Amino acid sequence: MLDVLSRGRPGPGVDRRFTVAQVEQIRRTVQRVPEVMVKVTGGGRKTRAVAEHFAYISQQGEVELKTDDGRRVPKSGQRDLLRDWHLELSSGQYRPPPRGSKTPRGIKLVHNIVLSMPAPTPPDKVLAAARSFAREKFGLKHRYAMALHTHQQHPHVHLVVKVEGLDGRRLHIDKAMLREWRQDFARMMRDQGIAANATPRAVRGRSRGAERDARYRTRKRGRSTAFREEIQSIASELAKTRKIEDPAHAKLAETRKAVVTGWMGVATSLDRQGENALAADVRRFAENLPPVLTDRERLAAEFIRFVKAEKAVKTREDVRIRERTLGRTR
Repeated sequence: MLDVLSRGRPGPGVDRRFTVAQVEQIRRTVQRVPEVMVKVTGGGRKTRAVAEHFAYISQQGEVELKTDDGRRVPKSGQRDLLRDWHLELSSGQYRPPPRGSKTPRGIKLVHNIVLSMPAPTPPDKVLAAARSFAREKFGLKHRYAMALHTHQQHPHVHLVVKVEGLDGRRLHIDKAMLREWRQDFARMMRDQGIAANATPRAVRGRSRGAERDARYRTRKRGRSTAFREEIQSIASELAKTRKIEDPAHAKLAETRKAVVTGWMGVATSLDRQGENALAADVRRFAENLPPVLTDRERLAAEFIRFVKAEKAVKTREDVRIRERTLGRTR
């Protein structure tokens, strides 16, 4: 809808005017309306893996699955649901192994998709929008099942979609499709009366990408070896140089420069269009984008804050100990 990197410039001989929909998109963005999240978290290549994912999203049967044909599937019905999907008959599953290999190449049987909104979005609204999304994208084309999760801060829906469609065609998801899905899910959230937006991270001044689901869960449990090694590396570099040098920073800074130039061009176009108040909001938005930080620099900042907080706690405890000691000696 809006390519801010066009810098708001009109084409040759064209007096560019933003459409009503584009103006609303700009307004939602500069007002920092909550952003929807749509991501593919993987997909099973074995029926057993799909069964395990059903168990996970149903929270071991505590949450009912809802299917494309309107059924509510309890824990006792998950095995029947798998049989009904006939995953073992997916075409291409029995194709010969690659040359030089004895093991057939597995194919993805399902796509695991997550549709999410930040708190405090009402969970029932997220579920209603997810149902509309699934019907529009996969209805009468692909089998699917979903479950609503509310045990985390952000309500989200896990959607499992059979890759092979009813017509035998396989569903291939690329970045362009995911961008379109985000925009459509945001529209469906707005249809539920919830303010929602879908814009690229860079346009909002956000450089951090979504963390892989498996890595996120491992890190939250404190079992991520890679994360531990990264923190140790950062601590070592800070101890030696007191700063973090990340080669990726220059590229992010160049992208930020282009984004700011783009927003200023958008503001100029809005002024020409008579949207002066919104143009002023756009300029303020561009001037107050968050600082450019790579993932490593962000981790370093978090580590420094943690160390300072630990020192503050220790200082307060030392003060209390001294005060108790002085009190006993009086």
